[in-house]
Amino acid sequence: MGGVDAQNGETSCSFLLQQLQQIWDEVGETDEDRDKMLLQIDQECLDVYNRKVDQAVKSRDHLLQALSDAKVEFSRLLSALGEKTYDGIPEKNSGSIKEQLAAIAPALEKLWKQKDERVKEFLDVQSQIEKISSEIAGTSEQVESPKVDESDLSLKKLDEFHAQLQDLQKEKSERLHKVLEFVSTIHDLCAVLGIDFFSAVTEVHPSLNDSTGVQSKSISNDTLSSLARTVLALEEDKKQRLQKLQELATQLIDLWNLMDTTEEERSLFDHVTCNISASVDEVSIPGALALDLIEQAEVEVERLDQLKASRMKEIAFKKQAVLEEIFACAHIEIDSEAAQNKIMALIDSVNTESAELLADMDNQIVKAKEEADSRKEILDKVEKWMASCEEESWLEDYNRDQNRYNASRGAHLNLKRAEKARILVGKIPALVDSLIAKTRAWEQDRDTIFTYDGVPLLAMLDEYMMLRQDREEEKRKLRDQKKFHEQINEQETPFGSTPSAARPLGTKKVVGPGANGSGNRRLSLNSHQNGSRSTTKDGKRDHSRTVAPVNYVAISKDDADSHISGTEHIPSTP
Repeated sequence: MGGVDAQNGETSCSFLLQQLQQIWDEVGETDEDRDKMLLQIDQECLDVYNRKVDQAVKSRDHLLQALSDAKVEFSRLLSALGEKTYDGIPEKNSGSIKEQLAAIAPALEKLWKQKDERVKEFLDVQSQIEKISSEIAGTSEQVESPKVDESDLSLKKLDEFHAQLQDLQKEKSERLHKVLEFVSTIHDLCAVLGIDFFSAVTEVHPSLNDSTGVQSKSISNDTLSSLARTVLALEEDKKQRLQKLQELATQLIDLWNLMDTTEEERSLFDHVTCNISASVDEVSIPGALALDLIEQAEVEVERLDQLKASRMKEIAFKKQAVLEEIFACAHIEIDSEAAQNKIMALIDSVNTESAELLADMDNQIVKAKEEADSRKEILDKVEKWMASCEEESWLEDYNRDQNRYNASRGAHLNLKRAEKARILVGKIPALVDSLIAKTRAWEQDRDTIFTYDGVPLLAMLDEYMMLRQDREEEKRKLRDQKKFHEQINEQETPFGSTPSAARPLGTKKVVGPGANGSGNRRLSLNSHQNGSRSTTKDGKRDHSRTVAPVNYVAISKDDADSHISGTEHIPSTP
């Protein structure tokens, strides 16, 4: 073997063949055997070559398949990543198969790495989308890992997922804002109503308590709907409690006013009465509508109701006094004794509720005030007319005073008063005409007679006008009579003698309502009913006894003394 030429395979084969010939010669192999053995050697060499060729073909096919797979994978990755081209890719059929594989391998490696990174991005954004979607749906406890579609990992698809995520994040933010608003509203309502806030919100969802982070609070449709229903229920409860409290406050104030409760006692319930006219939105003080506060007010109203029942007579007579005062100021005559007897009978009756009696009296007071308001304008003119009549009476007394111009004390004041009185007296006819017109209009509008302390006002005014005309006629007759007597005296008086002074003639005077000593300035048509209502010690009218009013037309004592009797008779005042 030492003769083997390592540099030349063919020489080595010849050398081996020579050795084989030498061995055959030594052995003495026949030519036929030698030929067979050579043929066998040739066949074996051919088989070896065939095997080598087959192996080479298989290796080439494997490389070609690998190259093809690499190209397909390259194209698939480019398509999945949304890339149309890739720099550094060798041209087709450029170089051997192994060279082409060596050229495409780095590109594939980069694309695989890029794909892995892209898958991570998709997984991250899809996980967030799934998480927020499950929070909105209310199934956050059942979130599964999302599956990434590796056939489409393009940036366009990734941007779509990001846009979807942004929309969901915005919706989550809005929902979270609504949840926090609802929770804040529930907190305020619970504070006003005196309800446990923690129990109210955790009943809606456990995540809504203060110990849970903001981002962890439930934002599902069910939670929002439940929060909205809770707010509506609390607002309705607040509205009903406020209405109840305002009713109790009104009852308290009415009872306090009836029983003259002191300010100190009233101040104990300022927290109740302070909201008597407040709207629902205006009540925000914690505990302002708590149930114990309402119950406290109910107990106080019940206590005052019981106290009111024991003081019913006192309260009823107090209201009757108010009613009588209104009628007295409006000069409306009522039977006070009968009214008091009726009140006593109603109080003693088992069929009459105290509240109904007081409500009826309150209604009477309201109607009485309305009646008084409708009479006010006419009564003001009546007062003005009466004052003018009084000034007229004073003026006539003043005119008969022979010493009125003497420089006595107060003479200048009387002179000024007389000037003003003459102006007032001059306006009396127009005032009476206006009063008659308004009274008639009032009576037509209400289809009833306008009375002044029980006397029809129009009849009083008509009689006043007739007596005023009679007075003017009497004055004219007296002036004519005086002139007649003066002429007779001049004819009978001797020459040079001084005629005796004639006694001044008196006339009837229209006297004001208070000129006859009446304290209530009431007018009457009948002179024989001269008188007045009795007056109590404190100056108030006693309505328990009705007395005939004074006659507002009379002849003064001075006029009666100075009235002369002559041939012409002067009729007396009716």
